[in-house]
Amino acid sequence: MSNAMKSDAFKNLICFVLILYHWTVGAIMALLPRSLKHKDIKGETVLITGGGSGLGRNLACRFAKLGCRIVIWDINAHGMNETAARIKKLGSPVFTFQVDISNRESVYETAIKTKQLAGPITILVNNAGIVTGKRFIDLQDDDIDRTMAVNCTSNFWIIKSFLGNMMANNHGHIVTISSVAGLSGGPRLADYCASKFASVGIDESLRYEMKTEGYDGIHCTVVCPWFINTGMFDGVKTKYMGLLDSDYVADEIISGILANQEIIVVPKLIYFLLFIKSFLPSQASYYIIKLIGGDTAMMTFHGRANKVKHG
Repeated sequence: MSNAMKSDAFKNLICFVLILYHWTVGAIMALLPRSLKHKDIKGETVLITGGGSGLGRNLACRFAKLGCRIVIWDINAHGMNETAARIKKLGSPVFTFQVDISNRESVYETAIKTKQLAGPITILVNNAGIVTGKRFIDLQDDDIDRTMAVNCTSNFWIIKSFLGNMMANNHGHIVTISSVAGLSGGPRLADYCASKFASVGIDESLRYEMKTEGYDGIHCTVVCPWFINTGMFDGVKTKYMGLLDSDYVADEIISGILANQEIIVVPKLIYFLLFIKSFLPSQASYYIIKLIGGDTAMMTFHGRANKVKHG
């Protein structure tokens, strides 16, 4: 056997050993209370897109209580100002920027202003999102373009705007609020699922890239929740799992971020369903969706005032 082949065999062995090691560590860590693994983020500067309402507002308030400086990006100035007022009452500095993240140039311009006024962003939460809830055949081209831009493509522009500083200091945390719809398809969610599958891919690729390049101080977390009761999915009905409480989801996200958890799925029952789906034939997988009412959930969807929503 040549020296090159021996070297490759040794590297492969190391990989297998590390796979077993991290599997064991992961299993042990999953059994430990998250509170034992929490990091201190006091003084960090957190940017939250879509922070003017819903889950984004809940996260902003929780980060503020942990001593963070808060930056809110939202297209809705009124909602954003309401969030800012709550943050100020909590005693944390807050900066607000009205921006349409589906506009690339607007994102880059706002990122420059943000860094000038708020300084480097150390925790980035890509939370803003929209949903149309239409049948595939009824989707307009503009619906598809905007859904992909807000839920997916904007993540590239926003992350690119702040990743450089994180890399220069080998310090930062990038959080992607995706969805269970980013792990499994569903009727009347084709454009939404496509955008959320893509956001999961962005997170995983970036995480592996940071690891490969040795940036051990930059963490990536993707969050995949079930439908949340923020108003974005008003009207959705399922058989066994109702809409999740936004406060509960926000608590799970914050707890996971503090533990540097890489993948957060809420509720935990979804882990089990995804595990089953991974080895079942596609026709059988459909009946998992049907069992929990996912096949008809969006038929009663109307959202907030029957309009496309920012999450």
